[in-house]
Amino acid sequence: MSTLCVPSQVPSVAEDCEQLHKAFSGWGTNEDLIISILGHRNATQRKLIRQVYAETYGEDLLKALDKELTNDFERVVLLWTLDPPERDAYLANEATKKWTSSNQVLVEIACTRSPKELLLAREAYHARFKKSLEEDVAYHTSGDFRKLLVPLVSSYRYSGDEVNLTLAKTEAKLLHEKISEKAYSCDDVIRILTTRSKAQINATLNQYKNEFGNDINKDLKADPKDEFLDILRATVKCLVCPEKYFEKVLRLAINRRGTDEGALTRVVATRAEVDLKIIKDEYHKRNSVPLDRAIAKDTTGDYEKMLLALIGHEEA
Repeated sequence: MSTLCVPSQVPSVAEDCEQLHKAFSGWGTNEDLIISILGHRNATQRKLIRQVYAETYGEDLLKALDKELTNDFERVVLLWTLDPPERDAYLANEATKKWTSSNQVLVEIACTRSPKELLLAREAYHARFKKSLEEDVAYHTSGDFRKLLVPLVSSYRYSGDEVNLTLAKTEAKLLHEKISEKAYSCDDVIRILTTRSKAQINATLNQYKNEFGNDINKDLKADPKDEFLDILRATVKCLVCPEKYFEKVLRLAINRRGTDEGALTRVVATRAEVDLKIIKDEYHKRNSVPLDRAIAKDTTGDYEKMLLALIGHEEA
């Protein structure tokens, strides 16, 4: 459910490149022109623009943007212009470098992408950083976090809808047992969350709720200060209801004293062509304010204009 407004008549790629090149030349940068082009092109179109731009002007469009733009506006434009697998690789690499136990970006990438998308992100990671994502995650994390994150980022789940209900019952019971014993990082819990298909996990967690009366994430809240539990809850949420997970990330990003631009930029840039429409509905329902209004109130200038273009705000 993309929120992106792509014009019905898109100019030729050569024309887009010429306009972008024009936006960088002369006095000052024409930010509005950049937004009017890049903010209204889909992933395939943006990839072509980068290709043709490099062929025509002998420079990577990303380098040109990097030279011309600054701050939050620069970051959202750069993230958006990257091919989705490259973008995921870039975000994952950044997350391993600044790893803290409250950092959920790796879980987000591992659990909200399709198996194929995660595989492509890992390939892009190899190409760009000359290392594997698993290797970097293993190196920068330790203990229970490593035990969960390495299999999560290396997973290639089955992506079909087939579900084994007998298995769901058995594994729901197993999860309940382990969580009751506070054995949160035991092999079985990790195995189920890191290898089962999303449909299977969904069935298991429904079974869990029916059988034991509680949502699993309620039982994983036993100790609100436990950061490993926090990341386990994020894993479950990203696997079964990503729109609720992303709504919360946006809510926290916008409602803090001072905006968390990093999180806001990341969610808008990574979900605009995926499920941002559903996330917007979820946000409106939860906060009684439309997302575009919340963003407009909290951000300014070109950064605000670009975000609004990506979330499909009509006037952007």
